[in-house]
Order: sequence, then structure tokens, then C-alpha cells
Amino acid sequence: MKYFVYILYSEEFYRFYKGQTQGLALRIARHNSGMEKATAPYKPWKLIWQTEKPSRSEAIKLETKLKNLSKERTWAFIKKHS
Repeated sequence: MKYFVYILYSEEFYRFYKGQTQGLALRIARHNSGMEKATAPYKPWKLIWQTEKPSRSEAIKLETKLKNLSKERTWAFIKKHS
């Protein structure tokens, strides 16, 4: 089963959200509909980066690394891996 690791960006609030999921389109829709408490105040969200991983454990490892990046390092990561 494949998992997606993704980075969302809120242009209005200059914020990133990093996560992992099996259903990327549905997950983004949930973020933008306000159904997710952590991201509701900062919508709309724009998908700016994604990748696939073959297992949830690999997706969680990458998600954890991404969540520890500063805004500047997140931008650098996106530029390098896009």
C-alpha cells in the first residue's frame, strides 16, 4: 500500500503543514474544508510538494524529519526536491 508525504502552504499566513496519508486528495479537501482542527484557522491550503512511500512507517519517518525543519529549511528542501 502506498502512502503520500506532503507539504501544504498557507500563503495568507505564511505557514506550512506537513503530513502523511493514503488518500491525498481527500486529506487536502479535509484541510481546506476546516474539518481538521490544527489547520482550520490557516486555510486555504495549497499543495506545494508531495512524494510517495511504499509503507506507512517510511512515510512517518519522512514526515517527522520534515516537521523538524524551519521555514527556511523547508523552502530549501522543496526547491531541492521539486
